[in-house]
Amino acid sequence: MSEPKDTLPAVQPPSNRPIPPAKKPDPIEQKLLAMLHKLPELPPALGSYLPALRTGNLLYISGQLPIFNNNLGAYKGRLGKEITLEAGIRGAKQCTLNALSLAKNELGALSKIKRVIKVNGYVAGMPGFHDQAKVLNGASELLVELFGENGKHVRAAVGVTDLPMGACVEIEYLFEVR
Repeated sequence: MSEPKDTLPAVQPPSNRPIPPAKKPDPIEQKLLAMLHKLPELPPALGSYLPALRTGNLLYISGQLPIFNNNLGAYKGRLGKEITLEAGIRGAKQCTLNALSLAKNELGALSKIKRVIKVNGYVAGMPGFHDQAKVLNGASELLVELFGENGKHVRAAVGVTDLPMGACVEIEYLFEVR
């Protein structure tokens, strides 16, 4: 029977392999956190399509709904009826956070986004609701605050009667990437 050992294992000699540099935090993600936003879990694909597709230096993000924790919650309904303008603006921001989550998954880091090129938004509203542009400002202003001049983009804000799952807003994105 052997006695218990009170000694530490022998120290291994250092290897000749270089030590990889410590991974620096992504400055865009740090800025997003400073803006009090956190990237959500990857939003699920709701059909037979790719949520994100990179081709060359372009990254296309399919239309994003304001899904949070796998449901629409307060973002189900139409502007001018069940949804207030303020809630619609928050929904557009959630769509953008979902798109950024997909972009990070595709690129590895948000700092690889060179420029926001285009944002197309669809707002479900009642007849007579005409503030689609104000709803989409929630997405546009978040992108400009995050990326500065490179966050400025061309855009369309379209009013529709219905969106998938009864969502109040759906937004698709086009990014130029490194």
